[in-house]
Amino acid sequence: MSAPDHVYTLGIEEEFQIIDPETRELRSHIQEILGEGKVTLKEQIKPEMHQSVVELGTDVCGNIGRAREQVIALRTHLAKTAARAGLKIASAGTHPFSHWYDQRITEGERYATIVKDMQQVARANLIFGLHVHVGIPDRNSAIHIMNQTRYFLPHLYALSTNSPFWVGRNTGLKGYRLKVFERFPRTGMPDAFESLSEYEDFTKLLIKTGCIDNPKKIWWDIRLHPFFDTLEVRICDAQSRVDDTLALAALIQAIVAKLYKLLYQNTTFRVYRRRLIDENRWRASRYGLEGKLIDFGRECEVHIHNLIRELLEFVRTEVDELGTHREIEHLRRMMREGTGADRQLAAWERQHNMHDVVDHLVAETYEGLESEPAPV
Repeated sequence: MSAPDHVYTLGIEEEFQIIDPETRELRSHIQEILGEGKVTLKEQIKPEMHQSVVELGTDVCGNIGRAREQVIALRTHLAKTAARAGLKIASAGTHPFSHWYDQRITEGERYATIVKDMQQVARANLIFGLHVHVGIPDRNSAIHIMNQTRYFLPHLYALSTNSPFWVGRNTGLKGYRLKVFERFPRTGMPDAFESLSEYEDFTKLLIKTGCIDNPKKIWWDIRLHPFFDTLEVRICDAQSRVDDTLALAALIQAIVAKLYKLLYQNTTFRVYRRRLIDENRWRASRYGLEGKLIDFGRECEVHIHNLIRELLEFVRTEVDELGTHREIEHLRRMMREGTGADRQLAAWERQHNMHDVVDHLVAETYEGLESEPAPV
């Protein structure tokens, strides 16, 4: 049986840091930016729990070209809006040195409830992620693709690591953001679900027992979105460069397309247990692209570069079909030059000055933006 005709739509959400250009610290300034940003960006700009965080989200994009246009336009609009307030924006999984206790919480019932429920765990959750949605209208198929995609999440995180610093310290990890977020409940790698009904029964039980009031409070590394017909991959750190964001989005799209095709050919990819995938997830967080992951089929360690090359070969046909060669080729550049975390650490090593790291992040965040914002 061949896969039905289907457009693997993309939606990309990026969380940005609001930066004071003098001190290089985070600035709790979201209300001023939202006030002007809503005029042009409407629902594509949103606050987050901390007032020093702002989220941008593309429309539903039919292809990677449209996604690129939207990401660049949204970043450009946000940068211009921040400039009028005397501020900058930066994109990375954590701020190099600002402390969470200096940041104000955004007003509103939603955030007040989260802080009331989780206390310091919520207040300390000063992190920034990249979330990629891929459209799958058949939710019965989507739950099986979610199960299989989990295996590739450590590969994706190794490529996306961009959070080596936390409150002014070199953590020794390439991706510390996940370690911060793990303090929240219902995060990390989900279990595999036998069926859509098993997944829905689980979410209904959490609501019935007062654990959550809606399924959006399930914050796994990958989830079947409760309101949209998408799979949402949430594991990646926020990316400094536009090209890094688009490359990761293209790879996620290609993985989903490949697994969807295999499902309809009755040749499904193996589903691994969470406890095995978690071993690779830790390695990706610790070492980024400099480490080894476990090849569970061969029961041995393999350098992450080799596994990513195997992954790119696995999705080669889908890349052809989706027209994402430019983005996938950029992944090879990332493998040669290192991740955002590697570049942050290099900026730190030059002078051991955290201000230099923030300046580096700002420069990369503005790389490739338009001199004048395009319509979104």
